[in-house]
Formats: sequence, structure tokens, C-alpha cells
Amino acid sequence: MNNKTLSLTRKIQLKVDLPTYEERKEAIGKLYQWQNRCFKAANIIVTHLYCQEMIKEFFYLTEDIQYKLADQKKEEDGILNRSRINTTYRVIADRFKGEIPMEILSNLNRNLESSFNKNKPKYWKGERSLKNFRRDIGFPFPARCMWGFKHDPERNAFCFRLFQIPFCTYLGRDFSDKRDLLHRAVKGEVRLRTSEIKLTDTKIFWLAVFDIEQEQHALKPEVIAEASLSLEHPISVKVGSKRLNIGTKEEFLYRRLAIQAARKRALAGTVNSRGGHGRTRKLKAVEKYKNKETKYVNQRLHVYSRRLIDFCVKHQAGTLILINQEAKIEAAKENQFVLRNWNYYELIKKIEYKAKKAGIELVID
Repeated sequence: MNNKTLSLTRKIQLKVDLPTYEERKEAIGKLYQWQNRCFKAANIIVTHLYCQEMIKEFFYLTEDIQYKLADQKKEEDGILNRSRINTTYRVIADRFKGEIPMEILSNLNRNLESSFNKNKPKYWKGERSLKNFRRDIGFPFPARCMWGFKHDPERNAFCFRLFQIPFCTYLGRDFSDKRDLLHRAVKGEVRLRTSEIKLTDTKIFWLAVFDIEQEQHALKPEVIAEASLSLEHPISVKVGSKRLNIGTKEEFLYRRLAIQAARKRALAGTVNSRGGHGRTRKLKAVEKYKNKETKYVNQRLHVYSRRLIDFCVKHQAGTLILINQEAKIEAAKENQFVLRNWNYYELIKKIEYKAKKAGIELVID
């Protein structure tokens, strides 16, 4: 019996592995060009997909107008001269041919087609707006486009070529599982899936997607863990007579409120800051706190969710129920302080991901 697999995404910084500054600059310029073409192509694809679907809503057309979105060679009432997924691909391929590798456009088109079809019912009900892509969109590429993926022991880095551009990883003081996953990918123990490259703040990031086997634990589906999320205790869980409170209000809020207060003081002090280089010089003290609160909260939520799943595994709980969450959400919406300082949805996402990885069924009440 084959083990279940799940997709795992890790953000890994890359560097262009070329010897001279001019060569690196040219390669990075090419990456930015590909990102720009993906930004334009993504908005064009979604627009065409939406227009194709809206043809069915043009009820004021005469009855002899055919509107079946299918290839006319395969369907009698079809109005397309090719397969539906190929229509959007041909639009962007004809427009951007020679400016970007076709593998990128093909994967982008496939991803957006799948995402559009998945969210289509919500579009028509008005529960979700149509996607609008920004200029910093990542561009996808299949694993088969990566050549010479190997580990360089001298530099302690992983190297590969993507569309003739050489890259090497920069992991720094990484304490996560990125290095281990990359080693396993080189050995063929885990499989690399279609991934993305994203350019942010002059840095290159590889959003690597790995196929890993689901963790095997001796869990019992009939053993149920009941957990409650709140600001007083981020997580309270019980399995039978065993109980555990994970975190406290003071622990979670103390550092967060301290960061908020420090940033507020720094912002107030900018009035008296020495100028000389305009806004950058004035806000130098404030920039130190950029993303500091977000990083702190993200780390704490990872710790809380990890302790919750470890508690469930320890007591062989195969089912995890989050109880009375709807009432707490409504109550939180009425309290501005709780709404600002309690990351409920982020914690749910982290619990959901870790539960799936451990093979625990998650139920939200």
C-alpha cells in the first residue's frame, strides 16, 4: 500500500551563480523581464476566462447564436477553433513569444485555468472577486527545466541551471528543514514539483514545492481531541482527562504590544530626526521595526500549532475538533483590540497544515 503524499512549499533565497557583475546584471534583468511578462499575461488570461464564461450570460443574443465553449471540431455547437485551455495559451504565446520561455507561460496558463474553475461558483454568487495580479507576481516553472541540480560541498550550497541561468542557494543560518529537503531532493528521496521564482526587494526567492510522504503515527480515529482558540489562552486542548493550555495572553501580547509601542515612539521621534537625504533618512529608525511584529507573531503561532499537534500525536488522537469558533469570531469582530491583536485565521491555517501532515483529521465547529 502506497503512503499518502502532500505538497510542501519552502521559500529559499537564490543567487545568480555567474563570475562577473555584468553577467549577473544581465541575468537578473532577464528575470525581471520574465516577471513583467507573467504579470501582463496573468491578467490577460483571467480576463479572457471571465469573458468566455460571461458569453453564457448574454441572454439577449438570438437563439441561433451558438455559445458552447468547446472545440467546433469535437462538439457540434462549439464556437472555438481549438481546445478551451489552448485559446488563452495562444493569446499570450502570440503576444509574448521570444520574450519569455514558453514553459513558463504554459504552466502559468494551466495554474490560472485550474484556479479559475475552482473558484468559479463563488464568482457567480458574488462571494469572491476576480483575481487581479500585481507586478511582483512569481513565475512558475516545471522541475524538468532544472538541470544539474546538485550539492556543492565546498560552498555548502545547492546549484542548478534554469533556462541556461545558473543559480545557487543561500540558506544562511537556517534552522528549518530546507537543507534536509534539498538533500533528499538531490538523492531522489523526495520529488520536486512545479515551483515559482519571485523577485522581491532586489532578492531572488525560489518557492520550492516538494512532494513528501505523510507522517506515520499510531493514531486512533475514535480518540478525539477538543481544542479551543482564544486570546486568553491561544490554544486550550483536552483528550479525555488530559488537558493542556498552550501559551498565555500575557506571553503572546507582551512582546507584540512592546513592538507596537516602540514603533510608535520611533515614528513620533522622526519630527526631530536630522534630514539630509529626505524621507529615507527621516524614517531610518522606523524602518528597523518593519515586519518585526509580523515575524514575531508568525513564529509564536508556529510554536503554538506545533505543540498542539505534538500533544494530539502523543495521546494518539486521530481527530481534532476546534469547538465554538463561529461564536468567538463574531465576538472578536465587535472588539477592536481583539480584532487587531489576535491572528485567528493564521493560526487555523498553521494547525490545518500541520494536522494534514501528521494524518490528523481536522473538524472546525
